[in-house]
This record gives sequence, structure tokens and C-alpha cells, in this order.
Amino acid sequence: MIWSGADMTRLHIETSGNGPDLVLLHGWAMHSGVWECVAETLSRRFRLHCIDLPGHGASRDCALDSLEQMTEVIADHLPDNSIVCGWSLGGQVAIRLALQMPERVQQLVLVASTPCFVKRADWPWGMEPLTLTLFMENLARDYVQTLNRFLTLQVSGSEDQVRVLARLRKSVLNGLSPGSATLQAGLRILQTSDLRAELDQIRQPVLLIHGQNDVIAPVGAAEWIQQHLPQAQLKLFPHCGHAPFLSFPEQFVGCFDAL
Repeated sequence: MIWSGADMTRLHIETSGNGPDLVLLHGWAMHSGVWECVAETLSRRFRLHCIDLPGHGASRDCALDSLEQMTEVIADHLPDNSIVCGWSLGGQVAIRLALQMPERVQQLVLVASTPCFVKRADWPWGMEPLTLTLFMENLARDYVQTLNRFLTLQVSGSEDQVRVLARLRKSVLNGLSPGSATLQAGLRILQTSDLRAELDQIRQPVLLIHGQNDVIAPVGAAEWIQQHLPQAQLKLFPHCGHAPFLSFPEQFVGCFDAL
């Protein structure tokens, strides 16, 4: 368990295992406990750093204002020569880290992530803008129900939706819930962030792990990344939604064998 020093950003990191440094970054409204089903196995091969994103989990007291601010806070604690694995929103943080600190990020693993979460005129592989707007409006009215709806979206298209949803809910309930301000800030990032123009500056090898039936980050987004990055490799999980590591933990860990 590691906390930052005098800057009082209170970033929470749990480190375990031995081997190459592997950093795990979770998604919106979650915390690092969501990796529980794969962390022990990964720690047998890697020195694992499970980070609670700013404003989330035990990093709840660390302010979250923007994707840039989130990236800067995590960059202060990033080991040299890291493999950075980001899920969903965490994938966008991983992309920014690779762009800003290429000398410290050795490789990227993007899990169910996308350079742009929202549909645009030139980007069909995103969520409807109204969906995220409604999530933002409903957070203030019914926090629990809004989170439950988002969790349900994440398991949509999964082979075993009931089991995966139970794991997601357990993860959320077993940690400190993010405050409303953090959730609102995270939704604004999902609404506004668009990293497509910067993506071709990535020089590191990229492993893409994506569910074929993902409705939050449709598979077309991963295919687009693969087409634009010559060093990108795509691992598609059939019958899988937005959380491949929860739906198929053994296959997920197997994707790291070649790293």
C-alpha cells in the first residue's frame, strides 16, 4: 500500500509479485479491486501495481478534474519500463501516459478501451451522447440506480451476464464508493475526450483485448486502433461484453504470455 508524499494527492497503489512492472488501471466508478480475479495469477509473472484512480477507491481524497490531471498524478508514481494496462477509462489514461512518457512506458495493454467513447459524425463506434447525458443527470437523483444501470451496460453481450454482473457489484460494494463530484468529472471525460488525433504518435507495442459484444466501447473502436497502429495486436473475446477479464479470466491472463 503506497501513498504519495507531501503533495497530499493520496494516490493508493498496491504492489505484489516479482518480474517486469505491470500497472493496472481500472475504469469509471470502479477501484483496483475489480482486478481481483486475475491479479494473483498475474503477480506470479509480473511485479503488479494496482492503482486506484484519483477520486476512486482508497484514492478518494485525490482530486479528479480532468484526464490530464489524472494522468499527471499517476505519472508521478509510474515505475520505469512499465507495461501499462488500462481498462475502459483507464485505457485512455494509459494512452496519455504512453504519449507523455514514452521513455517509461514500455508497452500498452488496452482492455475494452477506445480513443473516443461518444458517437460523432465521423466516429460510429461510441455510445449515444444522450446516454451519457442521462447518466450525468440521473446521478444526482438516484446514485445507486444510476451505477447499477452502468454496470448492467458493462455486462451486456456477455455469455454469463448474471455472474459477471455479480462480480462487478461485489467489486463496487467492497471498496469506497466514489463521490458524486468524481463520478460527474469522470462522465465529463467520457463525454469529451477524443484521442484519435494523437494516437498515431504511439510508438510502443500495443495489445488490444476486446469483447466482441461490447456496447460501451464497440469492437469497431479496437479494430480502428489496430489499423492505425502498426505494432498493435488485437485479441477478440467472443460472447463477451465490456469486462473481458471478468468474463474469461483465464483467457485474459493468457493474453499476457507473449509480453
